[in-house]
Amino acid sequence: MPNSLRHGALRMTAGLALIGTFALAGCGRGDDTAATGAAKSIDDSPATGTVDVWAAQGDADVLDDVIKPFKAENPDLKVKFTLIPNAEYYTKLQSAVAAGKGPDVAQFFPESQAQFLDPSILQPVPDGLVAPDAYFKSLWDAGVVKNVAYTVPWYAYTYALVYRSDLAKKAGVKAPAKWDEMVPFFKSLQGAGAKRALGADTGWDIFNGQDIAMYAWQAGGSLLSSDGKWTLDTPEMADAIKYNASFFTSGAADTSTPTFLDAQPYFTSGKTASMITGPWVIGQLDKAAGKKGWTASHVATAPLPAGASGSTSFSAGGSWGVLAGSDNSDASWKLVRDLSKPSTQVAQYKAYSSLPAVISAWDDPAIADQPLLDAFLTQLKNTRAFPQVTTWQQVATRLGKEMEAVAKGTESAEKAASNVQSYAESLGTGTE
Repeated sequence: MPNSLRHGALRMTAGLALIGTFALAGCGRGDDTAATGAAKSIDDSPATGTVDVWAAQGDADVLDDVIKPFKAENPDLKVKFTLIPNAEYYTKLQSAVAAGKGPDVAQFFPESQAQFLDPSILQPVPDGLVAPDAYFKSLWDAGVVKNVAYTVPWYAYTYALVYRSDLAKKAGVKAPAKWDEMVPFFKSLQGAGAKRALGADTGWDIFNGQDIAMYAWQAGGSLLSSDGKWTLDTPEMADAIKYNASFFTSGAADTSTPTFLDAQPYFTSGKTASMITGPWVIGQLDKAAGKKGWTASHVATAPLPAGASGSTSFSAGGSWGVLAGSDNSDASWKLVRDLSKPSTQVAQYKAYSSLPAVISAWDDPAIADQPLLDAFLTQLKNTRAFPQVTTWQQVATRLGKEMEAVAKGTESAEKAASNVQSYAESLGTGTE
């Protein structure tokens, strides 16, 4: 499993769109969710020539080994990988694209790729290359603008509840199914011996804003109206902010700790007893505990508790696109098609624990036989994409900062929602 910095790296890459975003018109996807573009189809003949691939360091580190079968089937093809540090990736890609010197294939992040979804930057996904319904719907939707798909999902993640099953058993409680059961559940875990029940995210940044978006959906709210206007000062958004703040005002979570590097040691030591986090932690907890098999006997997972409108989470992960200026689009799309095969995605999981974006790949025993991943599969089937507008990253960041004031009791949820709405309106959506 990836090292303990992976969570931080994923959080970093999710926010990179803040840096030097393209001022593109028409990048908002609104309610468009279907269809690939009108590009010519890609046949089954061998791929030839050279394909230059850029990707962020992390999940892509193992790709050269993962695609060995593809390279063996296409001996006249050379695939060149350029792996770029997460903190620099989008900035370097944007600069290369602007200079007309981009790669053939580039990795993107469904949660922060809006500024690239334009025919001047990416080619439409060719008709028939892949089946859109093979993927988690929200991940596919994240690459679609005005009924044209520009990216193909590669790996997937979302958030679920990870908690200390031994403490829950001691307290005689089950995982909460509804919002109003969350704080009582936390209190029970504390009564069973945990100092704090929730090892909360206290960065007060874009990622907290993403959490609030998730809770707003659960409350029945939306982030954008059907005509593309920000809708952030609603009762549902205020409810979402209050719900998150209740974790802190109840004493279940601390407003300043743990940090990323402390999160897992806190959890394994009992300083905290739960996390709202992604699936990568599952394979890291034995190491944090210093004992093989610790996770199996101490940890459980559950889908997120439901608000008034359900338990929707957000979808995130990795995706692939072929740049408009590619000199070898035929071979590039053949590589992307291979990366989306269930067998290739299972190989990627075995090599790096990247969970598949193709739903059928989850049936492989390597994944299906791990019960702690079940909650993440359930949750991935109930996800939405963040707004595909170029200013969402800034708005989410401001939302995270407003959350801090509410959690610390210096601002009301209603005032926070109003402040974010005003800020978002001042930015617009980048689609006007």
